[in-house]
Amino acid sequence: MKKLRLFDLAWPIFIETVLFMLLGFIDVFILSRYDDIAASSVNTANQSVSIVTLVFTVISGASAILISQYLGAEKKRSASRIAALSISFNLLFGIIVSLIFILFSDNILAFIGASGDVMKFASPYLRIVGGSIFMQALLSAVAVIVRNHGMTKVTMYMSFGMNAANALLDSIFVLGLFGMPRLGVIGAAAATVFSRSVGLIVITIFLFKKVEKPSIFRMLRPFPIKDLLDMIRIGVPSALESFLYNLSQLVLTSIVLIYLTDTELITKTYVQNITMFFYVFSVSVGQASQIITGHYVGAGKTDEAYRQGIKAYKTALAVTLTVCIIGIIFRSQLLGIFTSDPAVISLGASIIVINIFLEFGRTTNLVIIACLRGAGDVYFPTICAIFSMWLISVLGTYIFAVVFGMGIYGLWIGISADEVFRGIFMIIRWKRGKWRSKGIIKNNSDYQADNTQEVSV
Repeated sequence: MKKLRLFDLAWPIFIETVLFMLLGFIDVFILSRYDDIAASSVNTANQSVSIVTLVFTVISGASAILISQYLGAEKKRSASRIAALSISFNLLFGIIVSLIFILFSDNILAFIGASGDVMKFASPYLRIVGGSIFMQALLSAVAVIVRNHGMTKVTMYMSFGMNAANALLDSIFVLGLFGMPRLGVIGAAAATVFSRSVGLIVITIFLFKKVEKPSIFRMLRPFPIKDLLDMIRIGVPSALESFLYNLSQLVLTSIVLIYLTDTELITKTYVQNITMFFYVFSVSVGQASQIITGHYVGAGKTDEAYRQGIKAYKTALAVTLTVCIIGIIFRSQLLGIFTSDPAVISLGASIIVINIFLEFGRTTNLVIIACLRGAGDVYFPTICAIFSMWLISVLGTYIFAVVFGMGIYGLWIGISADEVFRGIFMIIRWKRGKWRSKGIIKNNSDYQADNTQEVSV
């Protein structure tokens, strides 16, 4: 089994995640220099794109767990078969979704409430970006395969190149630099598609030169139906958790829009934009830990998996809390980047202080849930999420923010209580070790036969 180190895997994922966050900011910033409604329209169109990517999340997330466990068990052939299956199905679903966006973009936008100028700007953007979503599907599948072989630097470099190209082309196509016509949202769409296609080409070439061979697709005959069922069984709970989270956030947004004051709404927006950088390190540690946990569980080294999970959690928590404390010290200056309104700065400064409780719970969930998933324990986090997100986060927010009249403070209490509650249960689950028996490949009835076949090869 190849020795994987947490830091070696985590820091490229960290940079990649930061770049991804900055990409959205740059897109909105550049489009806002062209037209405010155009920027808002693209954001509306991207909401529908984000929803359909859940299909790709099901496949890529499940393949990540299976590939890491098979590699840990030194079953390279089985890992390659999963890789071929993941690429094939992501491509198939990507083509179907692309056709839907090309043919029904106006209908989709009308369904989510777009009209007038928003429809005018959003429709061509969605037709172009949504129509090429199959490339994002392939990119997601290939990146997961490369990353779970421990090559996180490769996906980091790819992400950096894509983001740099997208930002440069956005500026040229949207704003009409260097004598180019001002193309607005069409230019933004073209920049996205071009940068994504270049990234896909580069990482695919790397995949088939350094990681796999094109011949892996021969392993799909006869079709590995058991592998597909494993991917569905693993992927659906994780995707359901993401869907429920997004849905609960939508309900919370409705509560916020109805009951919070304009000052509280503005404060919420700015605080969330600041605090997303508080937990980005935990995101990277969680993803790295999932890869390492999968390798250890696949190799049957559950004690090592447990120890690395605890170590990763302590590391992420220490860094996150340190960043939170720095953020608290400079909270007024950070808010001053966005606004000079003293009411917003004063309210936001108070929220950033109590936000440390939210980050404690969120860090716990980001790292420990990732470890549980890497071990194949995917149902327990989802069941907890169904209960906690709705009874604590949504209902709790309504009670504290509306019934008790606490406003934005009630909102932060509700979402913090949800994260802390789930975090406590995740730690208990990890410490009790029920995940040790959830390894996918060891519970696979075909494992022994597959093992025999690969030894003979």
